[in-house]
Amino acid sequence: MNQSRLLKCAAMAGLMFLPCGVDAHDAGPVWITPSGYRLTGEDARREIEAAADRLPEGDAGWEFVAVPRVDAPPQAAAFAAFTPAVTTRWDDQFLYIEGNGMPSHRMMVGITAWQQQVPLPQRYTGENAWRIPLKPTPAKEPQMVKGRFLRGAIAIAANGIPIFNPQNNRGEISYEIGELDQWGGHCGRADDYHYHIVPMHLQKTLGKDKPVAYALDGYPIYGLTEPDGSVPKGLDALHGHSAAGIGYHYHAAEKYPYVIGGFHGEVTERDGQVDPQPRAQPVREALQALRGAKITGFEATGGSRYRLSYTVGGDQRSVAYEIKADATYAFEFDDGRGGKRQETYRAGAGGGGGRGEGRPPRGEGGAEGGGPRRHPPPGRGGNGGGEPGAPKLPDQPRSSDGTFLLTSPVVEDGAELPVEFTGDGDGVTPPLAWKGAPAKTKEYALLMDHADPEGNMKWYWTLYRIPAAAKSLEKGDHTTGTMGTGFKGQVGYEAPHSKGPGKKTYTITLYALAEAVALDDPKAVDRESLLAAMKGRILATSSLRVVYTSRGSEPQQPGAASQGRKPERRPQQP
Repeated sequence: MNQSRLLKCAAMAGLMFLPCGVDAHDAGPVWITPSGYRLTGEDARREIEAAADRLPEGDAGWEFVAVPRVDAPPQAAAFAAFTPAVTTRWDDQFLYIEGNGMPSHRMMVGITAWQQQVPLPQRYTGENAWRIPLKPTPAKEPQMVKGRFLRGAIAIAANGIPIFNPQNNRGEISYEIGELDQWGGHCGRADDYHYHIVPMHLQKTLGKDKPVAYALDGYPIYGLTEPDGSVPKGLDALHGHSAAGIGYHYHAAEKYPYVIGGFHGEVTERDGQVDPQPRAQPVREALQALRGAKITGFEATGGSRYRLSYTVGGDQRSVAYEIKADATYAFEFDDGRGGKRQETYRAGAGGGGGRGEGRPPRGEGGAEGGGPRRHPPPGRGGNGGGEPGAPKLPDQPRSSDGTFLLTSPVVEDGAELPVEFTGDGDGVTPPLAWKGAPAKTKEYALLMDHADPEGNMKWYWTLYRIPAAAKSLEKGDHTTGTMGTGFKGQVGYEAPHSKGPGKKTYTITLYALAEAVALDDPKAVDRESLLAAMKGRILATSSLRVVYTSRGSEPQQPGAASQGRKPERRPQQP
């Protein structure tokens, strides 16, 4: 069937041709139905051939007319500004947003904390499309995002790019530690591009009268002003409010929370993310952070070819890659000194270039966690170690660079913290040891923290000015480094003693720093001030995660609450 006849038949079938609809995943052109559905391959062919039976041979006078779509829901208006890269469809409950996860703007430039990932198209289509409820339901109890929903997206931008929590999976603010490009995005461990702040630059296309994004609870996110340009007033803890003619909506911010402070509407949290949501498809293994690298350029070099340029150690390096028609991904790595290395990966191999069985990449998860979910083996509780039934540990790497490693002689990663280091025991600090620190480390700092069920971050151990020569901390050590405050405001170690049923997860993170932090008064040093002081100084991190069930949360026999319970311990003083 020639092209002219093909278009005429498609018009009779009510299909509109999407000129930009050929990508590495679609076997041929993409056609849009009157109600917004995408058709490719056999589905489109059947519709077109059925229409061909009604088209007279040689009828040159037939015009290609796009059949009008049914009235779209108002939520579709913002996304319509970015067609054909973004398409929408809907049913009675949801608006579905489809695209390939590749924005029209340049990406990655300016990132100084890079895990060697590059932007690859994703298949956010069909059953793997993004969705928002058309009639969002206010939640009885809003869910805050601080310290929670650290995996996957919390919103979808009008250009079809997901927006993740402003915190990374270690609880750090991505924007504030050099992880994001000048548009507020970066690539996850499945080579999927996403934002961690609201992409305000989209207002150049949208104007200020349309939402820049929609939270996954269905409520819109506007820019820094109301649609009429006025300053928002009376914002709640979620960074939203209600206004006449708009109803409840959120506003972006130039400082934390940047996106939203929490969900006003109903969402389901599962495995640390909003569920359901799409999953990205990795084609290669996730890589480690490359210390000292800065991304200086990213460009499309023609067709489905791209080049990312970066500097490290004075060398000008690059990663060039091409997405071929046979669904292979050809990479060339240039080390800037005349050395080049080629690797080829195949889509659907699940990572690792098809070497063996694929596995989901670790990292921010959600859209990045490609591949099927696997159930943990009996007795593992989904932790990769530790006690049966323990809570799922944060899905983060033990070491940011694969070399720097924090351990303890008394507890393994994911295992139960011995009682003597908790509020139910002697309340002393546990012994720690580390190795593989970067050569330029000037000193270390340490934090032990935990996010409670309401998403509030609590910290139990704040230690800084640990000498670069130190390789360990002894049990109950209060002479190495300077102790800051716990979450109760007292200087010293706040031994874990969290109330409430079940096991709790505590994360001990050691930071290798390129220079000393400018902190003086220990009484003024808490988790937030230490993180702020370390900004731009962190060379590498390593985390040790432990679990504990407070004895005060275990079921008791009648009358046991007043029998022999230990008094609450004061923090261990430095």
